[in-house]
This record gives sequence, C-alpha cells and structure tokens, in this order.
Amino acid sequence: MPVQADATLSRSAREMSLPGVGAAMLADIPDTTRQVLLATGDGRNANTSTVALYERSADGWEQKAGPWAAHNALRGWTDDHRLDDLRSPIGVFGLTDAGGLLAHPGTRLPYDRSRAFSISGTGFTGEPLAGSFDYVIAVNYNRKSGMTPLDWSRPLGATKGGGIWVHVDHGGPTHGCVSIAKEHMKELLLALDPDLHPVIVMGDAASLAR
Repeated sequence: MPVQADATLSRSAREMSLPGVGAAMLADIPDTTRQVLLATGDGRNANTSTVALYERSADGWEQKAGPWAAHNALRGWTDDHRLDDLRSPIGVFGLTDAGGLLAHPGTRLPYDRSRAFSISGTGFTGEPLAGSFDYVIAVNYNRKSGMTPLDWSRPLGATKGGGIWVHVDHGGPTHGCVSIAKEHMKELLLALDPDLHPVIVMGDAASLAR
C-alpha cells in the first residue's frame, strides 16, 4: 500500500506545473526525478537560452535557482542531433557526472579534476574560450553515466555526436552545449543532489511545450 501511494504521488507531482513544459516532455521525466535543470531556448534557430533549477515535492515544482542567461549551440536546437551539426539536442537527459580544470567545488556529484579540461582559442564571435571548462556537468546524451565527462564512449554511435555539457559561458554560442556564467555554474554544482536524480530538460520553447 505505501508503494502504491508513493507512485500516485509521483505521478501527481509530475503533472503539476514546470513552466513552459508540455505533457509529452513531462512524460519523459523519470518518476524518481526530484530536480530539473530547465534550459529554455529563445527559438528553434537561436543560440541564447534561459536556465533555471527546479525541485519537485508533493506540491509540484518550485524554482530553486535562476533564471540565468545562457548560450546553446550556434544553429539552435534539434530533435536529431548529429556530429558537428552545431545544434543542441532536445530532450530529457540525466545529470550524473561533473568535472573541470579547477579544484573540487564541493559538489555531491562525482567530480573529475583534470588538466584535460584546459581549452584555448576563440569562439564563433571571436571571444576567448579559456576557462570555459573550469567547471562542467556532463549531459547524458549519447554517453555512459558514471564516467568522467571526458569519456568518449558513444552508445548510439559516433555519428550521433556527444560531449554535450553544461559549462562556463564564454560569451558566445557553443557547439552543442549549454553554458552559464561561472558563478552560476558553481551555484548549480553545489545545488545538484544525486539522491534527487537530477535531469536537464532542454530545448527551444516551442519544442518544450509539446
């Protein structure tokens, strides 16, 4: 009986308001998930977004952090992400692993500190990329959870792309990732709780509303 009551509560909470997210996308959020990072793109072909963190209880979804300005891929969003298409994948993906160039920030997620997160050069608008991977959170699109964000395993095959992260914003569009300011990345890393089974719900506003 308690198991049945808990399942009913979970379904009820899932149906309560997560701003701008429609029934089809809500249905993809696991019943166990109590934490959602919502990344809402400004348009299908736009590379700017808004990100906010929500937690779920019996009363529905409550905003816990944000909204924060963000960037996504140069060409916007897609339901069928492909390698080098310069679009961010639309969907619901787990957030299980983190890492970065900088020391462990106190996150409860597994954190891989490595010099391999170093990056140089410039972005699409000529902005410097240095520091973009000071902190990253792997988005579980075409990757194995429980591995460092640097892992290059691609369960769906190489042509489906991968290496999608939430990372430090460098002031311009990304190749496929979602990026937010460094102070917000650190706040997010401290807030995410593996026991709440966090996911990111990401896409342009029209796609999220389906």
